[in-house]
Amino acid sequence: MSRNRAVFVGFSVKSMFVVLLCVLITAPTHGQLIINVRNQGGDVVQETISANASDDTVILEFQRSDGTLVTQLIDFRNEVQILKSLILGEEERGQSQYQVMCFIFHFPKDSFISSDAMSKLRQKNPSTVRTPEEDLGRVNHTMDYVVLLKHSGIISPFIVDICSEAGQATYTRYEDILKWSNIHAIPMSSYVPALKRFPITPDYISNDLPYEAPTGISNCTNMKNLWTPCLCHLEQCIGWYPCELKYCKGKGATKNSYTNYRCGIKTCRICHLFIYYIAQKQQCLWDE
Repeated sequence: MSRNRAVFVGFSVKSMFVVLLCVLITAPTHGQLIINVRNQGGDVVQETISANASDDTVILEFQRSDGTLVTQLIDFRNEVQILKSLILGEEERGQSQYQVMCFIFHFPKDSFISSDAMSKLRQKNPSTVRTPEEDLGRVNHTMDYVVLLKHSGIISPFIVDICSEAGQATYTRYEDILKWSNIHAIPMSSYVPALKRFPITPDYISNDLPYEAPTGISNCTNMKNLWTPCLCHLEQCIGWYPCELKYCKGKGATKNSYTNYRCGIKTCRICHLFIYYIAQKQQCLWDE
């Protein structure tokens, strides 16, 4: 797939500062790492990971070899993950501009080291090319709803800023809404103003929960007509991230006593496959 990468220059980096990994020390509440990661195709991708302990968030960002910019924001307080994709258009197929999609789903707090620990992470050799210790495989997400940005604060206060360019191409799932409702003791009905069902059936009436997936919509892979509605597939992989803290045993204050202390991190790789409705196959040319 060819890409016009020149269009993308303004989106690739956000004020990066090279810092020194692997030892957890006392540091300010903000931290940033630049990590060189070798992906499964053998290419080296540069990830920028920023932590904000005050907001209790971590942002991971990288640009794929095809020009796609992937931004992952983890909101630990609300157990929300936002995965944004900015994909360049294919000019030879009539796409002169880029597309932005946001996918919002539940994030277990223990799936990534805390924002505080992340803000204190340093690397000894910034030029080292890293590979993850564990591959967690692929998670499939079939998205049920569009998230309306002006009401999205009930899910996470960070959605409106991160997903502003995506607009109505911001998606979530019924099962995630149910989890957040249980975690925060918020009635399911309170989420309704923030959600819009996909308008893909003529008998569309309301946003009632739960959502009943429609039938008869084909995958975009099988579509020849570029103006036909279909279900798009988009896979995004996070090639390297600190998924867990490692603890070591040390001698305690008294004889024969021991204490546990943080002595490093475990790193993981994970892929997410998103399936979501689009009004035209033209919006999903990569799914072929």
